[in-house]
Amino acid sequence: MKNLNYYLNLNYEIKMRKLTNEEGGGWFAEIPLLAGCMSDGDTPEKAIININDAKKCWIETSLEMGRAIPEPTADDFSGQLRVRMPKSLHRPLVEKAKEENVSLNQYINYQLARGVGHPLNAVKSKNNIRS
Repeated sequence: MKNLNYYLNLNYEIKMRKLTNEEGGGWFAEIPLLAGCMSDGDTPEKAIININDAKKCWIETSLEMGRAIPEPTADDFSGQLRVRMPKSLHRPLVEKAKEENVSLNQYINYQLARGVGHPLNAVKSKNNIRS
C-alpha cells in the first residue's frame, strides 16, 4: 500500500513566481498536479519550505479521506513526434512558414506553443513570427 512517505518521495513539479507588490511581495509556489496545493514565502527558499509543508498536509488529508493522489509521470519525452496531416493542411502551413521565413518545423512548433499557452519565446525563430 502506498503511504505518506511514498508520495513525499515522488518528484512533483513545483512552479514558482515572484509576487508583485500589489500581491504582497515575496514568492508564490504551487504543485499543479495536486489541485489547490499552494503556498508562499518571503524568499524563494522559504516558499520551497512552505510548499513542501503544504504538500505533506495535502497528501495526508487525501490519504485520510481516501482520495486518489495523482502521481507525476516520467519526463522522458524525446521531443520528436511524427504527424500525418491532409495535403489541404500541409500546403497552407508550408506557405505560412515561407511567408515568415522560417522552417516548416519551426512554424508548426510556434503554432503548437501558442495553442497550449506555452511561452512563445521558448520557440526560437529567425524572424519574429507574426500570428
